[in-house]
Amino acid sequence: MLSDVTTPQDLDDRFREALGALGGPAERRDPAEWLPDGGPLTGAQALALFDAQATSRLLDLAARWLRTFGESYYTIGSAGHEGNAAVAAALRPTDPALLHYRSGGFYCVRAAQAAGGFPAAPAEGRPAGDADPDDDPDDAEPEAPGPDGAEPADPDHQVPSSPAGPSPAADPDRPTGTPAADPSPGPDGEVDVAPDAGEPALGATPARSGETPDDPEPVPSPAAAGVAVAATGEAGPAGPALPAPDPGDGYAQAARDVLRGMVASAREPIAGGRHKVFGRADLAVIPTTSTIASHLPRAVGMGLALERLRRVGGGRRPGAAVPEAGGDAAASPWPPDAIVVCSFGDASVNHATAAAAFNTAGWYDHTGLRIPVLFVCEDNGLGISVRSPKGWVESTLRSRPGIRYFAADGTDPVEVYRVAEQAAGWVRRHRRPAVLHLTTVRLMGHAGADAESAYRSPAEISADLARDPLLATARLLVTAGYATGEELLARYDERGWQVRRIAEEVLDEPKLASPAEVVAELAPRRPVRVSRAVADAAARAAGPNAGARAEAFGGKPPELAGPLTLAQSINAALADGMLDHPGMAVFGEDVAAKGGVYGVTKGLRDRFGAARVFDTLLDETSILGLGLGAGVAGMLPVPEIQYLAYLHNAEDQLRGEAATMRFFSRGAYRNPMVVRVAGLAYQEGFGGHFHNDNSVAVLRDVPGLVIAVPARPDDAAPMLRTCLAAAAVDGTVCVFLEPIALYHTRDLYADGDGEWLGEYAEPGAWAARHVPIGRARVYGVGSAEDLTIITFGNGVRMSLRAAATLADEGIGSRVVDLRWLAPLPVADIVRESSATGRVLVVDETRRSGGVGEGVIAALVDGGYVGAARRVAGLDCFVPLGPAARQVLVSEEAITQGARTLLAR
Repeated sequence: MLSDVTTPQDLDDRFREALGALGGPAERRDPAEWLPDGGPLTGAQALALFDAQATSRLLDLAARWLRTFGESYYTIGSAGHEGNAAVAAALRPTDPALLHYRSGGFYCVRAAQAAGGFPAAPAEGRPAGDADPDDDPDDAEPEAPGPDGAEPADPDHQVPSSPAGPSPAADPDRPTGTPAADPSPGPDGEVDVAPDAGEPALGATPARSGETPDDPEPVPSPAAAGVAVAATGEAGPAGPALPAPDPGDGYAQAARDVLRGMVASAREPIAGGRHKVFGRADLAVIPTTSTIASHLPRAVGMGLALERLRRVGGGRRPGAAVPEAGGDAAASPWPPDAIVVCSFGDASVNHATAAAAFNTAGWYDHTGLRIPVLFVCEDNGLGISVRSPKGWVESTLRSRPGIRYFAADGTDPVEVYRVAEQAAGWVRRHRRPAVLHLTTVRLMGHAGADAESAYRSPAEISADLARDPLLATARLLVTAGYATGEELLARYDERGWQVRRIAEEVLDEPKLASPAEVVAELAPRRPVRVSRAVADAAARAAGPNAGARAEAFGGKPPELAGPLTLAQSINAALADGMLDHPGMAVFGEDVAAKGGVYGVTKGLRDRFGAARVFDTLLDETSILGLGLGAGVAGMLPVPEIQYLAYLHNAEDQLRGEAATMRFFSRGAYRNPMVVRVAGLAYQEGFGGHFHNDNSVAVLRDVPGLVIAVPARPDDAAPMLRTCLAAAAVDGTVCVFLEPIALYHTRDLYADGDGEWLGEYAEPGAWAARHVPIGRARVYGVGSAEDLTIITFGNGVRMSLRAAATLADEGIGSRVVDLRWLAPLPVADIVRESSATGRVLVVDETRRSGGVGEGVIAALVDGGYVGAARRVAGLDCFVPLGPAARQVLVSEEAITQGARTLLAR
């Protein structure tokens, strides 16, 4: 007797036994014909789904087999979720997809589609779908000017959640998957244009020109071979034999991709052995490294970016030549009517990032802004061992305002395909978000080490086995007359030997074998190209773009406006960036209408329009998610986080998503981004912890992240230009940390001296004043021979004032402004410290985990042998009012620290 536990052997044996018991069909049909009883697939397409599902299942078994001798490093599989293969079949291979870790079936179909191996439907004869009673033609794409001060969408145009059960929304008068023409102008004044009529829609299946049941004449097989079945049900000659699997088809390639990921082969096509993910640029599958839901905010951002690019142009196609800076925006990343698909598990609906993504999609939909995203929730009822309460997932998904709900039995390939096609068609036509809720099963536990018998009963496990989606597809093929159980078993075995051969081949492939190989794609730096990009931007600003620049600045460019504050310099640099980068967008809380709470973005929306400068909802996770999606779609996003303390709500969007994208895709995908963050302490008369946060340790710990901290106005603009150029050239993710207390500071030593103000360089001087990433700035005070003070941010102004006091005592200092906290300017640190042999590190962050620790470590590693001392903030949150002075660094503490160091 077979066991009640779904071990790999048990699952395989059960499936093989079930196939053997299927026998043969009562009558044989040609695979080129449509499924009987109005099914939306042909036999050939159903067989292709079987191939994809079988390949996925066999890959799961291969992972467990490889694990037995220590060669598989990943055993979370897709068994029970293979119904997602039908979701892929209902989409187009050019629809960008972010997939969760049980997406083997989807990935196999997508690979077959891209290879031209997924069967096309006949030219006619498609069963007609049911019309959606809620599908009002006037609802196709309600237009609203968007969330920036414009009217919200007409409430009558809001599509409610569907009634219970699947919600068919396909248009029966139009081939499924073909976009409807939309002559109405969008919020940007453009008229949507459908694709050329002569261009076939990839993956689309045409509408039926069907026969009547009373017609006694046989329906000829489009394949012109095998059986002809009369509408009365009489069968003709035996049907053609099933085609043998092609050893080099898309399913085999998908198997090779996945197996390479399992064994950490350096030849794996997306991560190169760094992680096991589903991803390939030519398949429009974007790798997601999270096992939860942190990719959902990116999906919303991609949807917003797709619509923006569809309407106003811009962006680039992934894999195409990368526009390094300036010039005309390249082609849209994906077709104009593409939609984003994003899958996740049922337990993930409870995650904060999922809640943020759903809320943001609904919020934008409510304002009238389009977000063409299809969320796919694959609900097996378990989060490892924790059960989703019965009805909870459906209730949660149905209750999301602005997101259309569709549902299907994820183990029934016909139902999944039909409802997925309806859902995708609805999103594609309306350009609005929807969620497809698939009820699935989980076979073989969560992963290889999971003994699910410890928390699931044998009866429950057996009930899941009875709903095996692979067996459901096999049963469909037999009962519909396309194959016998014996044929499918032979096909399954042939695929099994194919997977086994590939597994043995990839075992011999090289693995990453050196630190240099591992970090090669982490965050490549090409400083010469970045410098050239800055020089090119200067040439454009002074040349062909000079007229537009003069107009944008109202005839008075910032270099003629006199000395500027830090805030004014950043504002001018943002404007110059917008002029030079057509795909650049500035967004965040209060950045548009208000111009920022400190006025840093004042006037930008008026100059560049609400499509490029816009306010967002109050949610940092979603703000960064919008940036992540826009970046991977080819734009140059510049999101603002209003205060540093607010970033901690959303920091995983930088750590787990932004910083990993290039690393886990070998550069095939990137998300360039410059995140502006107002932060650090010393605000006079205002503050407390949330407005005076001085914690940057979490940022400095993110591999590859660039952290810029401009202190002086004349540094702020060139540093921002460097960050924008690095993002455009290398896909760099930058955090531009702006000291709030210095935004409007004008004086340095005495009231009214104006010495903290700075001139804005004219374009002709940008190249000469370029600030490379990781280079410090040095100020000499007095003889500059006695002491080196290393600092940043607010510490620069305090240290210069302290150095002036020391100079009056005959002590010469050199003040080193780090400018970059990651990467630290190590060479400058060591050189300037060695010049005096005495180093005082002035660190306005906390003593534990602060920047000063990194500076001291750099000195030690760099061979510095002189004296060193730190002055740092206390390990304490910043209190309100005058009490803040008790925990923060002061000028007095700096001068006293210097005297103590010199007295040694």
